[in-house]
Amino acid sequence: MNRASATTLLLAAALFAAGCAVQGQPFRKATVPADRSVIYVYRPYHYGSSALRPPVTCGDETAQIGPGGYHAFIVPTAKVVCRVQTDSADEIELDAQPRVHYLREEFGWSGTLSLGQPQLNPIDADAAQNEIQSCCVQEENPASGAPIRSPN
Repeated sequence: MNRASATTLLLAAALFAAGCAVQGQPFRKATVPADRSVIYVYRPYHYGSSALRPPVTCGDETAQIGPGGYHAFIVPTAKVVCRVQTDSADEIELDAQPRVHYLREEFGWSGTLSLGQPQLNPIDADAAQNEIQSCCVQEENPASGAPIRSPN
């Protein structure tokens, strides 16, 4: 392979990888009424699962979060179930008192099937603050350009 071909291949790979990450405004804290809680679900960029965008639901709201993205779910102060689902599902119940919660969306890989198995993992505020700073807000559905929020 000559040098020009190698350079072209590297540039194409970089453009492809950049095209898979969420593009939007960098992380900023949501404004939350005193009688509500916020649950930030974020997904650090990882190339291995970049094509997967399973729906994440917290309470009555749903969003599809791409790699390098986050979504702020504003929920009532009550028990709230958050779930993510593809062929399998993972869910977590939070006691959403008026405070901030962080859930990291990650993908496990199932043996011979090589299908991404989504997981929602609670993360403490200190660790989450370091990770979520590199994420961008998930604002629109990349296929339709429409907001991803559910009508509920």
